[in-house]
Amino acid sequence: MERDYGQEIDGLKQELGEMRDQLTSVLDLLTASASELKGLGDQRKHGFDGREYVGHVQKMKRMHPDPNINALMDECENACGQDGDTGNITYLGVFASGGNQSSWVKKGVSGNDLLSLAENGTAKSVLACVGSQEKLNILTALLRKPSNVAQLVEKCGFGSTGQAYHHLKPLLAADLICELRTRKGYYEVSAHRVQGIVMILCGIADLTDSRYGLSKFEKAADEAEEEGNAVTEV
Repeated sequence: MERDYGQEIDGLKQELGEMRDQLTSVLDLLTASASELKGLGDQRKHGFDGREYVGHVQKMKRMHPDPNINALMDECENACGQDGDTGNITYLGVFASGGNQSSWVKKGVSGNDLLSLAENGTAKSVLACVGSQEKLNILTALLRKPSNVAQLVEKCGFGSTGQAYHHLKPLLAADLICELRTRKGYYEVSAHRVQGIVMILCGIADLTDSRYGLSKFEKAADEAEEEGNAVTEV
């Protein structure tokens, strides 16, 4: 019996075509499965723990009873997660005392930018300028009410007007305080500095929250002072 090689070849071609179609189908299935597995991995990372995330930021639900505040928090979380920043901070406030008022709104402040203030020495310079008790006494007295030097001597417990002027000078040089245009010899906190000083105090209020206490700061300050005195003696 003679073989029909042409027919056999045609049959092989058909079988090869069917095998090719089957392999293509298998590859399509494998590709789809890989895609699904990747999606499941993302879901595991962002949702299998039952929590919602935007980027690296976990969404915190209903942190405040006011829905408007929660909406602001939602915006901050979304922006921080989408930008990959260390933080996104929004704050606002009003301070009114002694006939003066300062109101402010800051939205979307970058956490990275805030950290850079500590890293580049800016924070150190500012804190050094306002960090002594005498300067803080002057700033708080002037936040309450514009005053002249004689009044500051009385309010802040200075021994003389010369001592008061000694602490006033760096505050004037830093533009933290200024002389009233309408009342010579009287000083007030510069209007554009009120917000910053009040926000520093807000930060201190957070650091000394009653849940964590002030004692650790007081102890650390005492130890630093003792260490400084010991170095001086040596």
